[in-house]
Amino acid sequence: MAGHLKLKDAVKVIGSGSLLFASYLTAVGDERFYADQLMPSLQRIVGAETAHVLAVKMIGLGLVPLNRYQDPASLEVNVLGLKFKNPIGIAAGFDKHGEAVDGLYKVGFGFVEVGTITPKPQEGNPKPRVFRLAPDHAIINRRYGFNSCGLAEAEQRLGARRDFQQEHREAGLPLGINLGKNKLSQDAGADYLQGVRVLGPLADYLVVNVSSPNTPGLRDLQGKAELRRLLRTVLKERDALQRERKLPVLVKIAPDLTPQDKRDIADVVTELGVDGLMVSNTTVSRPETLQHSNKSEVGGLSGQPLKDLSTRTVREMYNLTKGKVLIVGIGGVASGQDAMDKIRAGASLVQLYTAFTYQGPPVVTKIKRELEQLLKEQGFSGVSEAVGADHRGADK
Repeated sequence: MAGHLKLKDAVKVIGSGSLLFASYLTAVGDERFYADQLMPSLQRIVGAETAHVLAVKMIGLGLVPLNRYQDPASLEVNVLGLKFKNPIGIAAGFDKHGEAVDGLYKVGFGFVEVGTITPKPQEGNPKPRVFRLAPDHAIINRRYGFNSCGLAEAEQRLGARRDFQQEHREAGLPLGINLGKNKLSQDAGADYLQGVRVLGPLADYLVVNVSSPNTPGLRDLQGKAELRRLLRTVLKERDALQRERKLPVLVKIAPDLTPQDKRDIADVVTELGVDGLMVSNTTVSRPETLQHSNKSEVGGLSGQPLKDLSTRTVREMYNLTKGKVLIVGIGGVASGQDAMDKIRAGASLVQLYTAFTYQGPPVVTKIKRELEQLLKEQGFSGVSEAVGADHRGADK
């Protein structure tokens, strides 16, 4: 009997110790624990969309791991008339309604992009609509369909923290707002103009999203005539905003473009003086290397399988715009090397999303630390010096 009690006590002690140790690793943001233990365990018991909603809520409450990493001067980027403490941002689609902005800065992102936000609230498409492909380190967003709180709610929520954002901006932490059209809208231009008018005063930059594969007809707006017409009206509305400085406007494009599509987009953004390109959105293509059975689901594929395609598109758009249009590289960024590849290909800033869902908040510090080291090893004094290095035939 005494032996049995001792065994039970020992089990309790070991169990309590294990729980405390796991809690400690969670709180301090241990990278390997999150990537190898915590996140895979959570994914086994929580569905993809439910996990997404919970993550936004928790981060919005400031419940994030400790982040002791101090961004070095080498990671600072000054573009679009803005200072970025570091070039690693969270892509649109994570914080769709602007609920977790300050928590995401706390995680260590150098900039946060919220949205996509549509003029009227909409539920998006029927569930299930998000599928993990764990062996492929990928996600298929099947018909999320711009589920959005709408402009009025977003304006109220983001307006309530306007003063905080001014402090963040001055500290090198800009806020981007990604705009879209309502699914049933018959006038896409009017939807984007309304977004500029309502949320422009609260943004440090705006993104015109014409590349989601989950809204019918949206990608048609990437056609040369349609894109020129849309951007001309958007820029005119931007110029009418009462601001101290002109608000940067960027366009988010798809990776599934023909060579002619890319030339047309480059011509239009150069001609109209668009401030930048977000390269790229998710892909509707399916690499043969995909292993998970969910690979046949319809929708946009993100994560590691998108990496090379998006980096190639960054490189092509940098060439086509002669390096004169700022590029934000998006797609498959999960390490410092991934970020560096996009920077050398021509991106001044990079964003991630899928890696954040698989590896948790510590992935942000990991990428920054690795990027800092790569810059040193390759002889660059900072990110800006490395942008487009592959095009210069540098030996670095």
